[in-house]
Amino acid sequence: MDRLAGAGGGMFHLLCASMGFLLLYRLFLCLRKGTELRDAVVVITGASSGLGKECVKVFHAAGARLVLCGRDASRLQQVVQELTNKSPQTSSKLMYTPKTVVFDLADTSAVGRAAEEILACYGQVDVLINNAGISYRGNIVDTQLSVQREVMETNYFGPVALTQALLPSMIQRRSGHIVVISSVQGKIAIPCRSAYAASKHATQAYFDCLRAEIDQYGIPVTSYPLECHFYSDCNTKLYVSVLDKTTAAGWDPKDVAQSVFRAVSLKSKDVVLAGSVPTLAIYLRTLVPTLFFKIMSARTENTVLQCMYV
Repeated sequence: MDRLAGAGGGMFHLLCASMGFLLLYRLFLCLRKGTELRDAVVVITGASSGLGKECVKVFHAAGARLVLCGRDASRLQQVVQELTNKSPQTSSKLMYTPKTVVFDLADTSAVGRAAEEILACYGQVDVLINNAGISYRGNIVDTQLSVQREVMETNYFGPVALTQALLPSMIQRRSGHIVVISSVQGKIAIPCRSAYAASKHATQAYFDCLRAEIDQYGIPVTSYPLECHFYSDCNTKLYVSVLDKTTAAGWDPKDVAQSVFRAVSLKSKDVVLAGSVPTLAIYLRTLVPTLFFKIMSARTENTVLQCMYV
């Protein structure tokens, strides 16, 4: 018995040591990859607030050459000024002053011109972070088709247009990395989020296809279905309503930005950043759809009441 106990204890210590080694090795890889982002050209849309702004801070601290994109020139310049004021003047690490490109992602006719400006900044794009987006809550009966179109233009057609405009230069160099900030609702759909969920489902599908098609060129695609705290300005908002429990429980943009940096460093493919309930719902929708639909129906009445605007 003593021998068995000793053997069991030895196996336990060996397992702990192995897990510790794997964790240290993964940390080493993350740090090593992080150094590769120094001097990298990183383009971030929706960079003036929320998650976009937090990503700007993280990648700027890593020494990346940033191109900040957004609709408001003054707000983008404010972000640049904040970074300039906070950057240590005597730091041994070279910190680049971000460049800005102003355009409305929903105006796909302007995206081609914006892509040319982006490439003109440094001659290349190493990482494209498609972050900009808008949120909407409202029941289907009261949602105008114009709203459905506006949400789709910004959340789907905008990132698609910008990605396709910059993609040829990445393929030519056989280098680059494309990131899309999506949502858990790109994998499941809940009541009163039809326009938003539809746009995120379409986005998820497009970038899943893109990942498969450009893998041959060594260009990774990272999709990021997350549960973010929109009322912390995680994305630009189109319409707001009463804060529900799901929204309130979302991840803070600062934490998400750190996670995005790690995902880019490790060239992750699909990162679901959500709580246990949304994560369970994703599997439930796939494995037991009938039960998932019943649960969604049961919560509809309460959700519709929350969608009433004040």
